[in-house]
Amino acid sequence: MAELDSSKSLGALLFGISQRSFSNKQQVTEQLLKEELYPDMSQDEFTALYGKMKGILKSMASADMDHAQLEAFLTAQTRKQGGGGLSADQAAALSRFWKSQRLRVRESLLAQSCCEPGLRGLSWRVDVQTAARSGAAPHGGPVTLMELELGGAGQDSEFLCLEFDEAKVNQVLTKMADIQESIDRIVQLS
Repeated sequence: MAELDSSKSLGALLFGISQRSFSNKQQVTEQLLKEELYPDMSQDEFTALYGKMKGILKSMASADMDHAQLEAFLTAQTRKQGGGGLSADQAAALSRFWKSQRLRVRESLLAQSCCEPGLRGLSWRVDVQTAARSGAAPHGGPVTLMELELGGAGQDSEFLCLEFDEAKVNQVLTKMADIQESIDRIVQLS
């Protein structure tokens, strides 16, 4: 691997940490990153740099920092006294990395945190019986048929079919209204 300048090396280190921490690429190890990006750095120095960058990236990801939050965070990190702070070059590399990779990190974290299996699709219809075969009046009321498509990432879909009469549909609608009210209350409090 050709010698990279310190800014490119730091950018590659951040990408490697992101791949391991957020995308679960276990083949990207701390030792591999040291050997490829910082072969001349002592193990202790690299371990400290790796730990600092990993901690900062995790802070940025957990807060899902927007541009203004990122700039304020990085400014505070550069003003830290002692060895715990960032250099201006490190802050610039972190800023460039986050601007280009924020959406990927966010999507990866969301995919890891979602319940499996997830709801992929929903279709429904209402069936109404018009008359019995013998010409008698129809029995029962309308029936709602709902098909749920369920599946996890990289899995085939499974389908679940549900049948509701009018009373069950009303119960479902009441529960959904209760859920919406709860969400509205929580949103108003925040």
